[in-house]
Amino acid sequence: MTTATPFATGTNSTGANALPTPPTGWPIGSYGTYEEAQRAVDHLADNDFPVADVTIVGVDPMIVERVTGRLTWGRVLGGGAASGAWFGLFVGLLLGLFSTGGALAPIITGLVVGTVFGLASAATRYAATRGRRDFASVTQLVAGRYDVLSHPRSAERGKEMLALLALRA
Repeated sequence: MTTATPFATGTNSTGANALPTPPTGWPIGSYGTYEEAQRAVDHLADNDFPVADVTIVGVDPMIVERVTGRLTWGRVLGGGAASGAWFGLFVGLLLGLFSTGGALAPIITGLVVGTVFGLASAATRYAATRGRRDFASVTQLVAGRYDVLSHPRSAERGKEMLALLALRA
């Protein structure tokens, strides 16, 4: 027996080797944000609508890069040291678990070596940009709008339910 996952695609979204297919169904609502589309589907679910017939489709995809701050050598080296220290601590703990001697020496060695490698790695990457990217950012894939589609057998009922939801808001 196969089960549906949020990552499966295809006609029934259950096959391990299902091919990506365009969404099907009739539009029953269109929303400016994913949160609004999610709220609409939740409303349908709360009112015994067959939500297995529903698909949320992001239309007009965009890649949005939100700048989170300025990068300086201090921030870059601090982040590299912290990242390297965590990785070194992890490796040191693993080595300490399997060593026949004391566990403290591998942990400290891993911490120090990880910190040094993290610093060197971060400094090399930042220096390679030569000041062309002195900012940190987070990238998201978002849509211009979100359409809610339904299987034709229940689309009219879904459209009516979402129209009533819009009137109440």
